[in-house]
Amino acid sequence: MSTDRTDVVQNDGNSKAMKNIPGDGAGRTVGPQLAQTRETVEPARRPTRKKRRKRRRRLPLVFFLFSLAAVAVGWWWYTHRAPDEVELATLTATVARRDFSSSVLATGAVQAQVGAEVRVGARLSGRVERLYANIGDDVRKGQIVAELEKADLEAVVGQRQAELDLAQAKLAAVEALLPKEMEKAQLDLDECQATDTLKKKEVERQRQLHARGVATDEDLDEAEEGYSVSKIRVASARKALELAETRYAEEMRQGRAEVARDTSALENARVQLSYATITAPIDGVIASVSTEEGETVAAGMQAPTFVTIIDLKRLQVDAYVDEVDIGKVKVGQRAVFTVDAFPATDFEGKVSAIYPKAVIQDNVVNYDVVVDIETSYYGLLRPEMTASVTIFLERREDVLAVPAKAVQRERGKNVVYVTANERTEACEIKVGWRDGQWIEVASGLEEGETVLLDSPGQNEEKEQDFP
Repeated sequence: MSTDRTDVVQNDGNSKAMKNIPGDGAGRTVGPQLAQTRETVEPARRPTRKKRRKRRRRLPLVFFLFSLAAVAVGWWWYTHRAPDEVELATLTATVARRDFSSSVLATGAVQAQVGAEVRVGARLSGRVERLYANIGDDVRKGQIVAELEKADLEAVVGQRQAELDLAQAKLAAVEALLPKEMEKAQLDLDECQATDTLKKKEVERQRQLHARGVATDEDLDEAEEGYSVSKIRVASARKALELAETRYAEEMRQGRAEVARDTSALENARVQLSYATITAPIDGVIASVSTEEGETVAAGMQAPTFVTIIDLKRLQVDAYVDEVDIGKVKVGQRAVFTVDAFPATDFEGKVSAIYPKAVIQDNVVNYDVVVDIETSYYGLLRPEMTASVTIFLERREDVLAVPAKAVQRERGKNVVYVTANERTEACEIKVGWRDGQWIEVASGLEEGETVLLDSPGQNEEKEQDFP
């Protein structure tokens, strides 16, 4: 019985110790042992979650360290593998025959030919009265481009014309009057000569009469005196005629000279007047306008420029060739060039001139090579366009050639390394043209021989890297 009471008492204690646990609207009763169990489980779960979080944070670090170790191992294996695993096979090439078409590359610019670009200016000072030109206008030779004021020049022309008219009038008067004076002088001379003949006969008659005693001495003296006077009059009339003729010739010469002088002055005035009208000296396009209508220009030692005219049908390419290649370029060689505006279009040309004087820019020596354009280009090319020029040199066929990298420069000589029967020896050669990656062998090698592309020293360096 006691035992049962004790159990009862324990049950009562246990019932008192029962706890209400909230549920779905109804209270659930949990015993003390279950509550104690939950209290011990909850703290145990908390450290487990922290460990999981730490593990998750360590995973990227572990993966990075693993990758780094793998890379290190791979690099160690690559750098320490056996020489037979390394690509130490020596590259070789065979001496063969090729066709060479050597060319020279140069950069240039499209330029106007000599005489195709003209700066039109005025030879007179004055105000610009009319300007007929605009940039881009097509003009023809002789077309009026601008006009200066002309009032003062036209007045000078009128004055010179009046002076010419006066000189011509004087010359006409000389031509009309002096011949008549010469005619009168000739008549006076004829009259004096007739009188002289009469006086001469009178003297002869008086002498005969005086010899027979019929005429007195006074009559003979009077007759001889009259004859002497008639001779003087003849001489005077002859001089008067000569004077008239001389005067006529001199005044005619002076009159003609004055007419010529005034004619020249009038022509000069007209030329000066023509300078006031500026015309295009060539066919072309107005490239620039340097003055405006209404401005006053002053002509001094250098004529003021009104407009610049360029003939776009007369263009050329100035290619600047390096001094290393200029010795290969000759007049008459074919050339091809392109411009940035039309990169897909090849323009054909021919070398027409090589300037003897060098063009030095930034200590680089170039020579100006003029290329005449043979392809139709009107409407496409314009001055100052950048041109990439290729000048084709002579073509050589069936010549021995090796890759350019096989030729080594040693002690001032061109050397290649020839390999045969597992032996390698240096061989001096003479080289010729170079065409891209190939170089001509003028002497020193035979067709079919094998040469190294790298010198043996370079191969030894490779082997030393992998002991």
